Amino acid sequence: MIKTPKDELNRRLNLFISTMSKIDPEWELAVLFDKINIFYFTGTMQNGVLFIFKNNGAHFFVRRNFDRAKEESEFENLYPVKSFKDIFSYFKSFPESVYIAKETLPIIVFERFNKYFNFKNIKSCDLAINYTRAVKSDYELNFIKKAGEIHRITKEEIVPKILAVGMSEFEFARELLNQMLRLGHHGVTRIRSYNGELYLGNICFGENSNYYNSFDGPGGIKGVCPAVPLFGNPDTILEKNMLIHVDTACGYMGYYTDKTQIYATGNLPQHVYDEHKKCVEIQNRVAELLKPGNTPSEIYEKVMSEIEEEFLPGFMGYKSNQVKFLGHGIGLHVDEYPAIAKGFDIPLVENMVIAVEPKKSIVGIGMVGIENTFLVTEKGGICLTGDNHEIINV
Repeated sequence: MIKTPKDELNRRLNLFISTMSKIDPEWELAVLFDKINIFYFTGTMQNGVLFIFKNNGAHFFVRRNFDRAKEESEFENLYPVKSFKDIFSYFKSFPESVYIAKETLPIIVFERFNKYFNFKNIKSCDLAINYTRAVKSDYELNFIKKAGEIHRITKEEIVPKILAVGMSEFEFARELLNQMLRLGHHGVTRIRSYNGELYLGNICFGENSNYYNSFDGPGGIKGVCPAVPLFGNPDTILEKNMLIHVDTACGYMGYYTDKTQIYATGNLPQHVYDEHKKCVEIQNRVAELLKPGNTPSEIYEKVMSEIEEEFLPGFMGYKSNQVKFLGHGIGLHVDEYPAIAKGFDIPLVENMVIAVEPKKSIVGIGMVGIENTFLVTEKGGICLTGDNHEIINV
């Protein structure tokens, strides 16, 4: 069993406390409920509530399953409880203000909790959590790099061998998932945004990659059916001279990389390759700027200002699918802080991990472009997911 080391858990906790203190020096207590943040700080994904005090350490009150928490966690302060009110057996008094992760906590859950504690002031600790999780340790990077290697092998070596004219999107997606699982992908795909849902990613033949999509990304998808607009469509069959858009996450030991590769069966018009090449150039330009001290908002505005006006129609999405970012953070969720977009004004720091995904919709063809996952370094972004950025003919 791989356990998150105690010194790694302490690093995360100390960074969160120091970040909270910079945001609000008067803070005293943060309380976390969602399983991903609880796993991040404790190394176990149990049902419970995590109290983080500014001056009194962190304490995880486990409703279910305490025995598993003891078995797999190096976190010191674990307590079994059956109800939120049992927490008063360990601590008798609390401040009037509490910080919570508002992005992930349902109101009804907090109301059930707060009927015992009666916190008067409810504030957000989302920015502090997002920033803390954005800065990856060497321990985390080992998992991310492994996910990136699985991605590279799958997309650059295996997919060209399994794509075949006559198969459906669904059949291809099923075989792709099987190959990724065989190499170590952990299967589940976790999304942080509210109502966000992915199953492997966007598997699209032809114009399905332009199909309307509620997910906040540039790529379209038809999916299995209206109730399951995910994975791959069973009725769309791969034909000769067709573009294939394969955008998937890959996870290893909880951590993700994100990669899009474009393929073609036979010949496509030359302008398709030209527009794809332009997207690769944009990716590389963003990667050059992924250095500590640069802000995501400045990178976005600088790169967007360099793109020719005539290239913008269809860039980053077909019609209503269009989005206003060029990339996003990634880690325990596929969609993490920061985005390469306006409004993200806190400078990058070394060891943040960013997925960069410039893409362009072409009517009658589908979506070209690229996505790779990069490590922020003093020399710019280092790609963790492979170096074949061209359209691969199969």
